[in-house]
Order: sequence, then structure tokens, then C-alpha cells
Amino acid sequence: MILSALLLIPLLICLFVAVLNVLLWPKVRRSARQRPRSVSILIPARNEEASIAACLEAVQRQGDEVAEVIVYDDHSADRTAAIVSEYAARDERLRLLPAVTLEPGWGGKNFACAQLAAAASSEWILFIDADARLTAGAVNRMLEEADARQLTMLSCWPGLEMESFWEKALMPLLNFAVFTLYPAPLAASRMQQASLGLAHGACLLFERAAYESFGGHAVVRAEIFEDTMLARLWRASGRRGLGLDGQDLVRVRMYTSLSEIRRGFQKNFYPAFRRDVSFWLFLALHAIVFLLPFLLLPFAETGSRVQLAAAGVVLIRLLLALRFHHPLWSVLLHPPGETVLILIGLRSWWRCRSGRGVIWKDRRYYAATGK
Repeated sequence: MILSALLLIPLLICLFVAVLNVLLWPKVRRSARQRPRSVSILIPARNEEASIAACLEAVQRQGDEVAEVIVYDDHSADRTAAIVSEYAARDERLRLLPAVTLEPGWGGKNFACAQLAAAASSEWILFIDADARLTAGAVNRMLEEADARQLTMLSCWPGLEMESFWEKALMPLLNFAVFTLYPAPLAASRMQQASLGLAHGACLLFERAAYESFGGHAVVRAEIFEDTMLARLWRASGRRGLGLDGQDLVRVRMYTSLSEIRRGFQKNFYPAFRRDVSFWLFLALHAIVFLLPFLLLPFAETGSRVQLAAAGVVLIRLLLALRFHHPLWSVLLHPPGETVLILIGLRSWWRCRSGRGVIWKDRRYYAATGK
């Protein structure tokens, strides 16, 4: 009876949240009106020679609303700066911002974004990652959506580009982890609770005046999980911000190999939680509700609650796969994928708490002192 409650009650709640998100989470609407020269596109780039060219090409296909494109070369050791310079020679809107020394207490990306914002001149600023690909008319649609909803911050949740087996097997777990717990349609209401702030760092649009009065990225200077923290603090300050489904506006290929997935997940996992109790409750949910039913299946009777729980998890995965265009076969790999996710979470906790830290882009975070 206790096991049934541990499995089924949380599962039903997560299923309800997932269905809510699949059916009701708003997408960015289409628009025909344009706002010439009103946006600065800002791109932090560190060792991005494999992706920066495609990013810039997509940016250059945007409309007249883009006044300037600024790339911050964050001490790259590859050809990132040279590639950007080649594109800048052909497009007067594009310029390369040279790196300055990283100041103590700052995360690398947060510092890069702060430098970019200080150099921007437009009414709106749009931060995108170097691995982001904007679709045709994306910037215009974001502006119109922000106007229609009276937002000063808008984040578009990107679609995932997945090519390798490991990407297709493991990357869907990101959306599974978020959208079984986060009720996105409620966040789109007029309530604007700070706890419902959500953002994806690959695509963040701000009204520049509001961003500057808020304090910009300096407010989250040391945060690894800076995007959602920005969204929450933005709402807490009384400003209007929102995260919407933007899969048809921006696409990202976040990681290209199993080792990159492991390092990327590890970098974000434990730092995503403000308190240890939240981290352990999240791991317990995934271990007991989302993994344990599959481990018990060989011993379960036909029609048992264990089978019902496993079927419920599969249903959630199917619904999210349809909404986010994940490979349907990845659903069948849920048990090993969930196991990998939990192990990475434990390793992220251990590295942060032991002082070893997590490494990303050749920089170490949460080292020595722990969280």
C-alpha cells in the first residue's frame, strides 16, 4: 500500500502537469508587422568554431529589425574570432568584441553577456548561444509577442537538434525533467509568481532599459544556472517575464557526443537547485517514481500497480516526445536513460560538495569551497 502511494500519487501529479504542458503551453504567435532596427543580437562565444558560422548565417537571414550583431570572443583558443571577422567583413551590422580579463566572482558566460549588453545600442537586446539557429522571421515574432503580452523579458524554449544515437537517447530527458514538474501554462497567466520564472539561455530577449535598471547579468554573476535564476529574479522585481515554446523559432544542438552530454548535464544538475533538500527530493522522484517501476516489472503480477506505474511513465514520455518532436524510439530507452540521469546527478552533487567542482568550457566552477 505504501509503495503504491509512493509510485502512483506523484506519478499522477506529474502526468497531469505533463498533459497540461502538452496541451496548453503557448507558442510564440506569427506576425506580419515589422519594427526596423530595434534589436541588438548578442552572442557569447568561447571555442565555437564548429557552430558559429551557421549561427551567424541564420542571424543574417533575419529582417530589418536587427540593427546590430555583436559577438564576444571569450578567450577562444580556436578559429572562432577569425570566422566572426570573416563574416563581419561582409556585413556592416556585425562586429567582434574582443575579450577582457574575467573579473573575480563572475561565471564566464555571465561576464560575456554583461560585456555584450554594455556594447549594445538598440531598444531590445537578444542573447543567443553560438549553437542556436534562428528560423526565418524569428526575431520579429519575438518582438511582437513581447509587445502583445507586455513583456520586458521573453525566453523562447528551443527545439533540440539531435543527430547521434546518444543525443537522441538522452537529450529528451531534459524536457522530461522540466515539464513533468513545471506547469508552463500557469506561468503564462497574469499572476507572474517569481517561482514560475523559466528561461532557456539559448534565447533571451530583454527590453534594454528594463535590463539595465534590473542590473543585468551582474545580478546572477556567479550562477551557473543563470537563465532560470534571471527569470525568477526578474519576476520577483515586479517586471514581466515569460518563457514560451519557441521550437519553431530557434533550434539548438546542445551537445554532440556522450562525453559532452555527461559534462553538460553534470555542470547544470546540482547547481540548478537552491537547497540540498530540493535536489534530493528530485532524485528520489526520479529513482522511485520514474525508474523503480521498470526494475520491479519482472516480479510484478499482470495488472499490478507496478505495471500501471510503468505504463504511466511511458505515457508521459510519449506525450512529451510528440510535443517536442523527440524520436519515439527514445521512449523505449527510458530505464537506462533514467539511470544515467540519476548517476550524473549524484556525480554533480559529489563534485560540487567535495570542492572538486564541475568543468565547462575549460573553466572550473564550484571548486574548493563547495556550494
